[in-house]
Amino acid sequence: MARLKTHDEALRLRLLHRAAATVFDRGTAALSLRQLAADVKTSTTAVYSLFGNKAGLLSSLYQEAVRLFVERLATVRPTDDPAGDVIRIGLAYREYAVANPHLYAILFADRSVQCPSDSDRPREVVETYRPLVDAVRRGQLAGQFGSASDPEVIALSVWGTAHGLVSLVLSGNEPPELAVADCYERALRALVMGWRDSEVPAG
Repeated sequence: MARLKTHDEALRLRLLHRAAATVFDRGTAALSLRQLAADVKTSTTAVYSLFGNKAGLLSSLYQEAVRLFVERLATVRPTDDPAGDVIRIGLAYREYAVANPHLYAILFADRSVQCPSDSDRPREVVETYRPLVDAVRRGQLAGQFGSASDPEVIALSVWGTAHGLVSLVLSGNEPPELAVADCYERALRALVMGWRDSEVPAG
């Protein structure tokens, strides 16, 4: 009879998501491997076996946040409407954040997490920005964006708008009587239209 595998991928993911919730709510100082094991109803031996130590757990937590973010953006397939793709990427950004607020905070807000150094970060981290830049470049080739504008600047403005609006929601700082969910897509569309109408080169 085959031995039951207890330290499996399902357990690893449960530990990561519970750890993300703890860091989100109380910071990395509150993350105890012993308490984490108790919360997930496993042993500290399992935690050490899967992650090595607390630093290994936090590194894995960061990488899981990246993996899910890249996976979500990859669902937005390129179409013959690049400007629309830009908006859809912005919507996917928000959907990831709302569905995974703890991991979103690990990825974009909590710099106290001991994630890998810039030189050691997984290649996927760099790739999170690329789909948006590629969509803008395709839009320029299709005549949807002015060719005089730097595609990375256009992409950055979209990214910044998405990040700012999402952060207002997750931090509980939405303006009174104005739900970001009701105007998020309109804000992205207005921004994209502004770049479509802008043909004046910088400088």
